[in-house]
Amino acid sequence: MSDFKHYTVMKNEAVDALDCKNGLIYIDCTLGGGGHSELILKRISPEGKLISFDIDQDAIDAAKERLKDYKNLTIVKKSYTNIKEVMKNLGIEKITGGVLFDLGASYHQLTKQERGFSFMKEAPLDMRFNMDSDFSAYDVVNTYGEDELVKIFSEYGEERFSKRIAKAIVNYRRNKNINTTTELAQIIIDSTPKVKSSIHPATRVFQAIRIEVNQELQNVKNTLNDVLDLLDFGAIISVISFHSLEDRVVKQVFKYHSTRCHCERNQMICTCPPPILELVNKKPIMATEQEIKENPPSRSAKLRIARCIRR
Repeated sequence: MSDFKHYTVMKNEAVDALDCKNGLIYIDCTLGGGGHSELILKRISPEGKLISFDIDQDAIDAAKERLKDYKNLTIVKKSYTNIKEVMKNLGIEKITGGVLFDLGASYHQLTKQERGFSFMKEAPLDMRFNMDSDFSAYDVVNTYGEDELVKIFSEYGEERFSKRIAKAIVNYRRNKNINTTTELAQIIIDSTPKVKSSIHPATRVFQAIRIEVNQELQNVKNTLNDVLDLLDFGAIISVISFHSLEDRVVKQVFKYHSTRCHCERNQMICTCPPPILELVNKKPIMATEQEIKENPPSRSAKLRIARCIRR
């Protein structure tokens, strides 16, 4: 796949956090272009094992070529949400080394015109990470009621003009369906006041629709909790998120499972089980200035790390 482009964000920081050791089992939940996976493989070969997940065939094809010389790699064409099922099918009871999440859409997905993630290019409304899915941005934009649209624009996009935009979409739909990215972007522009801002008026709505289509936030929360059941003592979770909503989910899950007590204040005796995690970094690690210069989207990346302390 010569046209596959992917910049591996915080490659060294995220993999350094895993403290890779030869002979242990590691998981890369988002294979992408294979940058993180390659660095992990270099550090755990020859006896370590890496299982990498992706649902994007373009990413898998590119990574297979890049990583063809590594015999200790298993690539799984499934969402990381299936991690428990996949580990069971592979006969793996515990993740002994660690697991890496690189959340959100890849550069390739965002810029490949026909995928419909960008409001800057004419394309069908799509936004699916998994191209085998039957549910796309078209379905959200053309079938959701006004109240449903307001809810996702507000919650997932933090869009202050959610009501205006949702009303405009529903009014437009009375005459014809909305089929393309530029068509939707123009509706958003026409329905919102002109304000001085460094971001395009459609940015937050497109983000919200993408999150809804792919159920990103719920998937992250569910999978982080599933992973906790699979971690061996000392194994690491390393998570890169790209917007505040994702980071908030990661922070909340880490905080809950690293806290010693969840009892009510008036409860005299604590009955809580011991915490599962300890935080390696209380504040997120950010991309370096040099990386941000090379890849501006990395400015929003946040890396959180936790270690399993359950025996």
